[in-house]
Amino acid sequence: MSLTFDLHRRSDPASDERRAEILANPGFGVHFTDHMASATWSKDGDWHSARVHPYGPITLMPSAAVLHYAQEVFEGLKAYRHEDGSIWSFRPEANAERMQRSARRLALPELPTEDFLASLRALVDADRAWVPAAGTGETSLYLRPFMYASEAFLGVRPANEVTYSVIASPAGAYFPRGLKPVTLWISEHYARAGAGGTGAAKTGGNYASSLAGQLEGTEHGCDQAVFLDSATQTTIEELGGMNLFFVTDDGRLVTPELTGTILEGVTRSSILELAKDLGLEPEERRIRIEEWKQGVADGTIREIFACGTAAVVTPVGELRWDGGAAPSTAGEEGGEVTRSIRRALLDIQYGRAEDTRGWLTRLA
Repeated sequence: MSLTFDLHRRSDPASDERRAEILANPGFGVHFTDHMASATWSKDGDWHSARVHPYGPITLMPSAAVLHYAQEVFEGLKAYRHEDGSIWSFRPEANAERMQRSARRLALPELPTEDFLASLRALVDADRAWVPAAGTGETSLYLRPFMYASEAFLGVRPANEVTYSVIASPAGAYFPRGLKPVTLWISEHYARAGAGGTGAAKTGGNYASSLAGQLEGTEHGCDQAVFLDSATQTTIEELGGMNLFFVTDDGRLVTPELTGTILEGVTRSSILELAKDLGLEPEERRIRIEEWKQGVADGTIREIFACGTAAVVTPVGELRWDGGAAPSTAGEEGGEVTRSIRRALLDIQYGRAEDTRGWLTRLA
């Protein structure tokens, strides 16, 4: 049985003037809309109590399981306004399916795809005025579904009560300085995930474990850290929140294969499908960090970029490590392939190109 999200409007929504001020310069993850969507799962009652209600603080008992055992997962996707005023999302079914995979790994209940989509539609419909207008650059409404163990208890077992919520945040470009190459630091002292762990799930612990490596990179003048496999520290995995791609001199588009320690990004899988449209041969395999260093030196690697929902596609510049550096192949704004892939994705998402694969789902 599908959930129906009852609407309970807030009595003090943001004024039109305040909302316009925010939408003129939204930043990323700074401002939030008037409402949020929520539902509850209980062991004896399945999913219930679905509603859209005023955005505000969440009440948790100090013994709530999520605070002690980190049983939580989340997703990230965007809503885009098209020229005709309609609002669409890009492959939300894939986000729903990934959230289900993440939930299984964290021993949480799975939210059916139709209920995941219903929660997005209900929230976007209530807060449609917060979706930036078409033609205002790379602006969108960022949607953050999340699920956590809300049962009040201490004990290592799956929670008997779980809360699901969606919040929304108007968003500008993830990197405010524009399409500039990011400098990466090889994290040799920290691993993001290990074999048999939660690396393939979208759960907060994976991001927390990446922060020390990211801080180390910042101390060395880098924007992000790239993580290697935890067993040998020789093969490339991903950044703290983005997947990596390499464009070779013989027309291949290579990305690290999924090993159970890498998050399967929706943008990543979309780029693999788009590759042949752009005359590239997609390839998923293990990539040694030495191949990166050597490839940019001898020209066999022509371009490198990172991708994710928030940043879309970002060119990668210089690679640094303790005692050395590999030069950038990106120029000022990334290579031709990087820019072409980025443009192809954005054109589909904003309705400027035909959606031949049925990737867009209308939300409002």
